[in-house]
Amino acid sequence: MTDPIADYLTRLRNALQAKHRIVEIPASNIKMAMTKVLFEKGYILNYKFEETENKQGVIKVALKYDGMTRQPAIRQIVRVSKPGLRKYAPANNLPRVINGLGIAIISTSKGVISDKEARTMNVGGEVLCYVS
Repeated sequence: MTDPIADYLTRLRNALQAKHRIVEIPASNIKMAMTKVLFEKGYILNYKFEETENKQGVIKVALKYDGMTRQPAIRQIVRVSKPGLRKYAPANNLPRVINGLGIAIISTSKGVISDKEARTMNVGGEVLCYVS
């Protein structure tokens, strides 16, 4: 696997398409930080980190759906910065997803945060993905 973040996003996307309640994803520090941002912004219900025998661990993510329509909270999740072409944004030119209705997850020197938090902290960084 050459791009673990794309694998993470694809596992989320596939689980949402199949209407699964929980998805298990191999853990890493950046995936944990991205999951934390998704939880804080209300795109997932909950998450839990569990250790495994191979010391890598697994992240269990409880997906969020609308009660009436059964539509997923995450309508679209798109990888922006890829290993072959990294996308960086300065603090004064951070992307706005659906004019502020969605979020961009950004890896900065202050950690992995949303675009709105990056604007308030006035930091730029690598744009990992768009979530709407």
